[in-house]
This record gives sequence, structure tokens and C-alpha cells, in this order.
Amino acid sequence: MYKKIKPEQLFDGYRMFEEKVLILADDGTIGDVVDAADAGEDLRPVSGILSPGFINCHCHLELSHMKGIIGEHTGLLKFVNQIVSKRYANPETIPPAIKQAEAEMIKNGIVAVGDICNTTDTLFQKNKGHLYYHNFVEVIGFEPALAQQHFDAYKAVYDDYCRSFDARQVSLTPHAPYSVATPLWQLLDAFTGSRLLSIHNQETPEEDEWFFNGTGGLKALYERLGLNEAPVPAGGKASIQTYGAYLTQQQQLLLIHNVFTTTEDIRYVHGRFPDAFWCLCPNANHYISNRLPNIPMMREEQAQLVLGTDSLASNYGLSIWEEIRRIQKHYPEIPVAEMLSWATINGAKALQISDRYGSFEKGKKPGVIQIVRNTVNRLY
Repeated sequence: MYKKIKPEQLFDGYRMFEEKVLILADDGTIGDVVDAADAGEDLRPVSGILSPGFINCHCHLELSHMKGIIGEHTGLLKFVNQIVSKRYANPETIPPAIKQAEAEMIKNGIVAVGDICNTTDTLFQKNKGHLYYHNFVEVIGFEPALAQQHFDAYKAVYDDYCRSFDARQVSLTPHAPYSVATPLWQLLDAFTGSRLLSIHNQETPEEDEWFFNGTGGLKALYERLGLNEAPVPAGGKASIQTYGAYLTQQQQLLLIHNVFTTTEDIRYVHGRFPDAFWCLCPNANHYISNRLPNIPMMREEQAQLVLGTDSLASNYGLSIWEEIRRIQKHYPEIPVAEMLSWATINGAKALQISDRYGSFEKGKKPGVIQIVRNTVNRLY
């Protein structure tokens, strides 16, 4: 049995159309997209835009219990310090907050998530199968001499996720350029479970200040931590151009935040990692630093853009549509259809699931959402 849905506008993952009809099986599988004139009878009209379900390429579901705990505009280093100090203040709140946050994503039309995992706290909810997850088990290790110890500890978390998920849905991945020692980068690059890496990239000016000059807030952080040596030495180059040398060419990367990324950085990545995707989390950037990436420049450089929500510790909600609205507010010249492609087919490609998600193509089951008057309704 098939349904025929005729919206005011239909976005198929690539382009926006009018006078199109989506033919949909009862289980949500796409039958076809046809011209309204050729669709026959029994059409179901709906208002607004019909779109494939949203792909949230960057989330920290396990931080959901921290909503509202950290104030806005602290800057990244102060924000991270509060995450570390307050994360386990009320552990009993963690499971119900995770459950509620996932329900919020489902309500907001999200069908697949690239989720950062420092622990196994989210496994109980993910195992229910409500959403597709790619689990990025995030490795942090400042001390070069302890690289193997840090690797082994996070590898144990990785193994826990692999017991519940296909290995293609789990990555062992570095946290950020400044928090992973050089020997640990090398261990991660050599690991077969690093087919897809998610890296917090150039989120704060202190990052490149350290990598260029060996000064600034990260230098002070390393001193407070009492490190015997810096995790990654300053070498007079941008962070991304420093750690990029530690990774195998052609490695698929998902670069997160990119608030201080430059034209030169993008061109470097295009030359070394042509399959890289650049994830924008504008509401989190506004929340933490009151600054967004230079999205017009990224578009000019033909960066492959995707969208994420980051965590409820750094955001007002978990809604990809609200991320689009934030971009609209700052860059009204960017077409809605282009941003919807970031939220759908680009996100599916970034998480390596475009065979199932991201577009209205025959045989796929991408979810179907309706966007009307700035509200998202999940239809299938």
C-alpha cells in the first residue's frame, strides 16, 4: 500500500520543487517522486515543506543532564572546565535526561545522529533502536608518555559499543588537536576502527595561538595540568595543518565547529583529505563564544557542510531546524534549500549512510518531515 503526499514544496535532499508528489509505502520506504499532474487521484495535501529526516552530525547525548548549568558566552576553555568539574555532580539525573533528549530529537525530525561518547552512559537508550547512531568514542590524553594507557582505556569503551552496534557505526576518534598527544594521534591513525574521525576543530582562538606561537590559554592550561611536556608541540602552523600530518591521506574526517577556520585551512584539507565534511553547530557557537564560523567563506571554498546541535550543555535545544534558523539570522542570503541539503544528504554522506538516509530516492527509508511556520513535524 502506498500513500501519495502533495506538499506546497518538496525538498528531495538536493533541490526544492513545487507541484511534486511523494509516493510512500506504509513502512516509510520511498516509492517515487513524481509530477503532480502524473500522480493520479487520492492525493494527501500538506502545507509547508516536505523534507527527508534531518541528520544531526554532532551531539553529546551523554551531557544532556547539564542543560542550563553553564552560563552563556563563557568562552571555550572556561566552558570545558565547568563540564569537567560539574559533569558528575548529580549522576542520578543522567539516564532520564538522555531519554528525554533523544525524544526531543525524534520530535524535531532527526533520524540519525553522530554522537560523541566518552562513556557508555547512553548505551541503555541507544539499544532501544529509536534512532540511527554513529558512536564516536572520543579519546583524550594530554601526556605523551601515557599515550598507550589512554588508548587502551578508550579502546575498552569502543569495544563495549561494538558489542551493541555494527563496527561500522563505531569510531575511536580524537577529541581535539590540543587534547591529544602526538603519540596518541599516531595510535589512532593506525587503528582499524578509525575509518571515520570526528574532531573538534578550531573552536577557540587559543587553539591556533598555541600551534603558531606556543602561547595563550592552552599554554596556561598545560601548566595547570603539570604536564612534563606539551601534548603537541607548537610548530608555527595552524592546528589543522599540524595534526593533519599525523593522519593518513584520504582519511574521511568530520571537522566540528570550525569557528576560526581560514581559507588556507580549507584548501589544505581539500588537498589532503578530499572527503572531509565541515560540521556547523551555530547555536552552540553562539552559546559558548557568541561567534559563528565564516560560513560565506566556507561556501566560496566549496566546503562540504553539515549541521549538528552539540550538547544541551551548550545549546537551547536539540533541533537542526533551529540551527538553520540561527544561520538565517546571521546570513540571510543563504538559500533555505542549500541549508536543507546540509541537514539531509550531506549529513548522510558524512556519516556514510546515504544509501538509506538523506534523500527521497526509490528504496530509501529516510524519514519524512513537514516544515510549516518554523515548526517541524515528523510524519514518518
